[in-house]
Amino acid sequence: MSFVDVTPRVWQRLLDVRNGLACPCCGRWTPGEQAALELYGPLARRDIGPVTIGQIGQSLDGRVATTSGDARDVSGPDGLAHLHRIRALVDGVIIGVRTALHDSPRLTVRLCDGQNPARVVIDPQGRLPDDAPVFADDGTRKFVIQGVDRTRPAGVNVIRLDVRDNQFDPRQIVVALRHEGLQNLLIEGGSITISRFLEAGLLTRLQVAVAPLLIGAGPQGLTMSSPSEKLSDAIRPDMRVFSIGSDVVFDCGLTAEAAAAKEPMHAIQVGAVR
Repeated sequence: MSFVDVTPRVWQRLLDVRNGLACPCCGRWTPGEQAALELYGPLARRDIGPVTIGQIGQSLDGRVATTSGDARDVSGPDGLAHLHRIRALVDGVIIGVRTALHDSPRLTVRLCDGQNPARVVIDPQGRLPDDAPVFADDGTRKFVIQGVDRTRPAGVNVIRLDVRDNQFDPRQIVVALRHEGLQNLLIEGGSITISRFLEAGLLTRLQVAVAPLLIGAGPQGLTMSSPSEKLSDAIRPDMRVFSIGSDVVFDCGLTAEAAAAKEPMHAIQVGAVR
């Protein structure tokens, strides 16, 4: 397990990588700073093509909330900071309407330096109220993906897609958002939304941040509609483990792009992996 130390200078390097001004592979770093570059560098890079990241914060027994729906303190303080760092490194963050309704997230970057990503809500039936925090007028691009005709406030971009069984095709969502210039995407929640992108083969990486608590019951981090019946058919990602302080992050690579992102930036020909 690698122990991560996100110092101000290593975080500035990561922001520079995200903006195309630096690489994550050169320089003199402490072991903890090097681990931070290894964890966040693949999320910040823009030279290997678009990436889509799923992120789950859960308990030791795989729960993301209690039976009453309380999910506020599932992640420890370092787990929350980790989530905000990912937000700062991507172009857009996506949540489902149930997460937007239940948790009222702002999806902003507050626990580290960096710009807010574009905010995207998947809302097939147009249920989310116009005064939801995710629609706050703060200068950040905002999108709602709907299957119905519903006018939204000025500044909220509506993407209309076809609905089937009250669901969208995740691939159409990714195509539509990349058409809007959002190349690196974070699927933040909830667990069902993340599972749908995973089952569709659209996640480049999946990060599971585990906090040291046992809940005993409640919704699980991942529940796929077509689970493997045999262990030989289960997804076996290329996995690395990082201690970020209060939580442990399992970083799971799922595609060729994920594998390429671990290699030194100067050793990869831009556009060679798609």
